Amino acid sequence: MCDAPRSIHLIAVMAIIAIAGCAIQRPNSTVVVNSSQSGPFVIVLGIAQDGGVPQAGSFTDSRWDDPMKSRQVVALGIVDPAGGKRWMVDATPDFRRQTFELFRASGGAPSPVLDGIFLTHAHIGHYTGLMFLGHESIGAKSVPVYAMPAMTKFIRTNGPWSQLVEYSNIELRPLSAGVPVPIADKLTVTPILVPHRQEFSEVVAVRIAGPSRSVLWLPDIDSWEEWDAQGTRIEALLDTVDIAYVDGTFFANGEIPGRDMSGFPHPFITHTIERLRSLPIETRSKIRFIHLNHTNPALDERSDARRVIEAAGMRVAQEGEVESLMRQ
Repeated sequence: MCDAPRSIHLIAVMAIIAIAGCAIQRPNSTVVVNSSQSGPFVIVLGIAQDGGVPQAGSFTDSRWDDPMKSRQVVALGIVDPAGGKRWMVDATPDFRRQTFELFRASGGAPSPVLDGIFLTHAHIGHYTGLMFLGHESIGAKSVPVYAMPAMTKFIRTNGPWSQLVEYSNIELRPLSAGVPVPIADKLTVTPILVPHRQEFSEVVAVRIAGPSRSVLWLPDIDSWEEWDAQGTRIEALLDTVDIAYVDGTFFANGEIPGRDMSGFPHPFITHTIERLRSLPIETRSKIRFIHLNHTNPALDERSDARRVIEAAGMRVAQEGEVESLMRQ
């Protein structure tokens, strides 16, 4: 399933991490992050849809026996090496491994565990990792959690999340659509409202802007056309960023046997490719697909789906990949 409210998912199989000196490299990544980097950067901590890869209940999935093929739930780390600080966009069921990887990538101090968390919405893959900040686990002290108004209310008024507030494990901080939040010198995070299922909260993408480069992080959207109707076009946003991590949940209709997927609340990768095919290659090359469902054939780098994406000048994001927020 994909993003089904109140559905129960098993935490994805933990991927093996190989560490050499000050560097960090995930087994499915070609990128090594060195803690000596001076400028701010982002690091991809997960690319899977909320249920992870492999997903709970997929008992015949051979990926259970191959950690190299597992994928963590979609999340992004933000690092300011100069200040030794790190933030995370969303708190996933894979929070334990992802905070560890972000710590190693940042070269910062072990405490606090994070300098802040930006929540995009209240679907299970995007906020339930907050549980690890509670007294049963980290027992964190006032970790800033940035959230939109309905998301803030959801946390304050629903247990067990409300206990994190009561015990001062987290400190809720407001987000407003289109208003940048400064988190370090020349480093901001701006929420952008997105049309997607809003059972419990608003849904936002975020634009992370550094000294001279910026990144769009957009894991969930119902359709590009609904965004058009609200006055936002993905083509216009691409002109304002250097890299765009966007919803690639499903590759195409027919991916899930026996189901008509035409009404699924995510744009197919094939539709995104078709919509953007007339843009210059320099623009199309900004696109990197994230939030891939466990059924998505593009998870396999040898697949025809992957070749179609790459032929369009786009690609699938890799866990562990880094993008500097400064021009080299």
